[in-house]
Amino acid sequence: MSPLFRRRTPQVPETPENHLVTLIRKPGCHLCDDAQLVVEKVCGDLGVPWEQKDITEDRRLHDQYWEQIPVVLVDGRQHTFWRVNEERLRRALTE
Repeated sequence: MSPLFRRRTPQVPETPENHLVTLIRKPGCHLCDDAQLVVEKVCGDLGVPWEQKDITEDRRLHDQYWEQIPVVLVDGRQHTFWRVNEERLRRALTE
């Protein structure tokens, strides 16, 4: 088919709303509580959806991240672990 008649897939611009932040944590973890406060603030400010997952309820996450929690994923890729830097997370979601 001629390139003139092919449909183009529109490019979706990279905006904060197009991201998903995942906080991987466990109950009773004070670093996890601190990380959640940062994730809630940054995602709330930018309108980015976020979710949390408990490593005690998911064996795969437990095996992969046990020594690093809390872990923050941006779009499924590891962004950081242990301590979450607000400005670094904000940049990752806006640049």
